[in-house]
Amino acid sequence: MEGQMRSQVGQMDSYVLTEMTWPEVEEALKTVKMAIVPVGAHEQHGPHMSESCDAVLATEMAKRLAAELHPLVLVTPTVNMGVSPHHLNFPGTISLRPETLLAVLRDMVVSLQRHGIDKVLFLNSHGGNQTTLGLACASFAQELDMECYYAKTTASAKKAIKAHVSSTLFGHSCEREVSEAYYLAPHLVRSERLEKGDIVHGGRWEGMRPGNPLQGFYRYEEMTRNGCIGDATQASLAIGKAIVEEALAELSAVLRPLLTEPARGQAMYGERELAT
Repeated sequence: MEGQMRSQVGQMDSYVLTEMTWPEVEEALKTVKMAIVPVGAHEQHGPHMSESCDAVLATEMAKRLAAELHPLVLVTPTVNMGVSPHHLNFPGTISLRPETLLAVLRDMVVSLQRHGIDKVLFLNSHGGNQTTLGLACASFAQELDMECYYAKTTASAKKAIKAHVSSTLFGHSCEREVSEAYYLAPHLVRSERLEKGDIVHGGRWEGMRPGNPLQGFYRYEEMTRNGCIGDATQASLAIGKAIVEEALAELSAVLRPLLTEPARGQAMYGERELAT
């Protein structure tokens, strides 16, 4: 029986906790060095994408990354709600407070640590989570003596994004995100309803976009009437494949060295951000 179970674990091309029994996990932990925690959101994505988009894309990217790094990583259950107050005036959005997300992640990390995992990657698909994830990594590294990292799912695909995304304003239900969904989870997309972002020009939001000297909170309807930015009508499966595969290659390359060395604790690592 033990030999049969070991054989079954050996035949897996990735370790995904939601698909495993505890004896399979016990066997997998003999090689696993890091847990990948997919972090998403439940929020509006305009008229042409399901509101589960971010959670599903984070999950699918995590599974593919785990296959690339097998048998050194495992994927935890997805945190499928995130920090989304800027989307709340669109029907259906559910938002967590930053402190709620932080508490959930802390409990997950403590549980993983109990099973002998001392390295974790928060693989995030929602920009609104980034600040909280930075705080999580800094806090957990110091308080729990864990190696904590965070990365956006496809932000490292710089060449593919530059080659295929022409919109100046993009990043939400746009040609990039819809293309990724075509490749990773096509059921998320309502192809017959694809729209360009209906942008509200001249608003205060324009001075607070990433890269500007002033940052602050604004609601998404101040920027876009239909909840989208960019031009989803330009999305394609080929673009999604180019972006996703480049991101997987980049993330795999930067993670492999971390998986082949022993944990060094907070003094060596502290907070580290990957490909944001």
